[in-house]
Amino acid sequence: MLPTPNSQESPERDLTDASLREERERADREMTANRVVIERDADAVVEHARENADAVVVAAREKADEKAGETANGAELHDIQTAIAGDRESEDQALRDERNAADRSLRRERETRARLLTRLLPLERDATDQYLLTERARSDDALATRDDFLGMVSHDLRDLLNGIVVSSQFLAQKLEKHGDSAPLLIETARIERYGTRMNRLIGDLVDVASIDSGKLAMHAFPGDVATLVAEAVDALQGSATARGVSLQVANRQGPVAAEFDHDRMLQVLANLISNSIKFTPKGGSIRVHCECVGETFEFCVEDTGEGIPVAMLEAVFERFWQVGKNDRRGLGLGLYISRCIVEAHGGNIRAESSPGKGTRMLFTLPVSSAHSR
Repeated sequence: MLPTPNSQESPERDLTDASLREERERADREMTANRVVIERDADAVVEHARENADAVVVAAREKADEKAGETANGAELHDIQTAIAGDRESEDQALRDERNAADRSLRRERETRARLLTRLLPLERDATDQYLLTERARSDDALATRDDFLGMVSHDLRDLLNGIVVSSQFLAQKLEKHGDSAPLLIETARIERYGTRMNRLIGDLVDVASIDSGKLAMHAFPGDVATLVAEAVDALQGSATARGVSLQVANRQGPVAAEFDHDRMLQVLANLISNSIKFTPKGGSIRVHCECVGETFEFCVEDTGEGIPVAMLEAVFERFWQVGKNDRRGLGLGLYISRCIVEAHGGNIRAESSPGKGTRMLFTLPVSSAHSR
């Protein structure tokens, strides 16, 4: 049993410990079985050698008896045979005693070796476990320090960015009163976009750190799924229009009740829609819709963009995944974070696409968490 004091609980560590225990149990069984087989084979070799030696002795004795019978008369032969029989019995008994002593010594040696192995192996494993625990404790400390540092830095950076954005908005309001302010208004708008983007990247890094430490918080409350979809589309309508892409809700419907973390699910929809805007060329379109499908409530963001190769449909949900190594349109964390959020709600997320034919990003919530009013 692997102890886990001062270690953070995680499914990965539980799996590692369970796998290590199973591997040790399997090794113990195989070691015992191998030892039994080796000892049995060794005993068989010794027994075979003894049988051959006995056969040689018997043959030699028979030959000696034949020669004695040819050279001696009846009375002499009987005396000789009696004497030889006594000597042979003594020799046989001495040989049996010697073999029994050798067998006892071999058994003791085997038992001693087995006891030593039984004692030493747990000590070696305990030492390995202690090394593992020490390494985990150091890793936990490093992660905790990193998370604390990242939290402080992200808080300070966000304060600074918010100050930049507010100042930019203030300048834009002042500049609107001047007739020649168009170029400056463009620059202030650019500052706002850059600030917003930096804020989003910082948020992604903080979320990944929370996921790694098992602290990604979810707070589910009753809400309206249809309103959630409309809110996400409205929030990104300006970005889509700026890129010349049509963005709309495909099947507007009445209120649909569900229990979910509003901000996190809005984050998922925003990530999916933002990706579609990013990879859909000018003149393309994006449709967002949701509906009940069997035992789940399904959301879909469908675009007419460049598409994703079939071999990459699962890879896009990995952390730091990029379309290409020179792509700098994000950190490649949005879909990874989205998957973690959706799975925390009991749903799943997937991509359907082929190059040149657009992409459909779909995620679900269980019916138990989402149903029509």
